[in-house]
Amino acid sequence: MTKSSPAFATRIGFILAAAGSAVGVGNIWGFPTQAASNGGGAFLLVYLVMIAVLAYPMLVAEVTIGRIRRQNPIEALRNLSERPFWRGFGLLSGIVGLVVLSLILSFYAIVSGWLIAYMLAPLMELLGLTATAEWLLTFSLERNLITMLFFMLLTIYVVRSGVNDGIERWSRRLMPLLFVLLVGMAAYILTLDGAIDGLKMYLVPDFSAVSDPNLIIRAMGQAFFSLSLGVCVMMTYGAYLSEQENIPKTAAWVAGIDTSVAFLAGLLILPAMFVAQNNGVAIYADDGSLLSADTLVFTVLPAMFDTLGAAGPFVAIGFFLLMVIAAITSSISMLEAPVNALREETRCDRHAGVWVVALLVTVL
Repeated sequence: MTKSSPAFATRIGFILAAAGSAVGVGNIWGFPTQAASNGGGAFLLVYLVMIAVLAYPMLVAEVTIGRIRRQNPIEALRNLSERPFWRGFGLLSGIVGLVVLSLILSFYAIVSGWLIAYMLAPLMELLGLTATAEWLLTFSLERNLITMLFFMLLTIYVVRSGVNDGIERWSRRLMPLLFVLLVGMAAYILTLDGAIDGLKMYLVPDFSAVSDPNLIIRAMGQAFFSLSLGVCVMMTYGAYLSEQENIPKTAAWVAGIDTSVAFLAGLLILPAMFVAQNNGVAIYADDGSLLSADTLVFTVLPAMFDTLGAAGPFVAIGFFLLMVIAAITSSISMLEAPVNALREETRCDRHAGVWVVALLVTVL
């Protein structure tokens, strides 16, 4: 590692940063939605098996490659072999991984902007700014661009500050807050009428559905996505990891935190769906399929919050704050990986690299 290369100052800093990358909207929105659409407890069971059998070993492999080479993913993968073909294949794999990561961030920033809007809207209602609240809840081009830009500026602020002062510092602040919000929200939702039905669906598996090939494929995809595998993030963070750290043990902490958040998100979202149903909100179609699966947090859950009376706006603010924190802990890693690659490949400084990559992503 060159003197200019960044590094995490502490083991807990790496664990929380890597877990923060893994813990994103895919955990708190995607996992419960997949569970609700694929048999609840059966999906949870298969997901846990996939994490242990496939995703965790791949996480160890990616972190190991990063730490062995101490280079960005393009160089790390290229230098795994001396043979020209495999060096070219490694080069191509690193480039593709970083391009895909940037494409993910380009849409992730838009969705995260929606989350910010939905977090601010009930606050505006409480302040009596009804027109502003309505604007925040309207899917207009103007609102989408403004909230997306705001989210990207938050991400830029963290990544510009570097690994220690930016990524590590904010991961240590945001991840504990995320857990507190998640546990508190889940505990509150479980006290509401109808929540127990959702809890039963989530925790009691239908073993006849466990062998369904479609369920297995979806659980495997969710496991890979939730741990940020295949897009160079964990390789990048692995290059920042101290030589003294035990990679399998450290990776187990990352996988454990990520899986715990996904599990807790299920304890929150699935009971909340059935609370909404108990309050007259339709969540399933006549054929048993989940309604609005792709926009669950923008349709079903806000409708449920509206039925909670005076507590509704505060629950809505807490929930969407939770989602925004999950989004920002992932977006900083999505920006960091291509920024570090650009920094090492072109020898530009971090600030310039952050703005170049961020502007390209924002234009996309």
